[in-house]
Amino acid sequence: MTTVSIIGKGNMGGAIASIVTAAGITPQVVDQGQDDVAVTGDIVVLAVPYGALQGIVASRGAQLAGKIVVDITNPVNFETFDSLVVPAHSSAAAELAEALPESKVVKGFNTNFAGTLAAGTLGDLATTVLIAGDDADAKKTLADVVAAGGLKVVDAGPLSRARELEAVGFLQITLAAAEKVSWVGGFGVVA
Repeated sequence: MTTVSIIGKGNMGGAIASIVTAAGITPQVVDQGQDDVAVTGDIVVLAVPYGALQGIVASRGAQLAGKIVVDITNPVNFETFDSLVVPAHSSAAAELAEALPESKVVKGFNTNFAGTLAAGTLGDLATTVLIAGDDADAKKTLADVVAAGGLKVVDAGPLSRARELEAVGFLQITLAAAEKVSWVGGFGVVA
């Protein structure tokens, strides 16, 4: 059986933990400052802000080798809410993949708010998690856990699509911050 570790005990970490639990897996949940606790999951979800990724790579890079590492971050300039802080040709996930060459990095959960993940619905729709990555087996493993947890999954393509997923996440965050959509709303996928 696939095992899952989640680094981050915030709203997103808790919501993702509830999905994993609904899938019949007891997740290991570690606070981002608990560097002395080894992560043991086959899948390691980084439920932390973008700014924390560099520290996690520095402290846990060797532990993450060979694991599926899920980047949920949106590299938004939270001072101005007017741009992403990664180069236009890149993404937070691409930077993470470069820093963790022995890991299988998958982008996921960044286009969802915690409330829609926890509820499993977005209005009348089932919550859909968009994922992107270069390793097909890694994406399937993550997708299987998410689907078993009751949500829909759409494979958005290779890791290079993370840039577009981060742009969608950025748009959703800025709309919610401007109170144009609610923090329990968002974008849905109709197939």
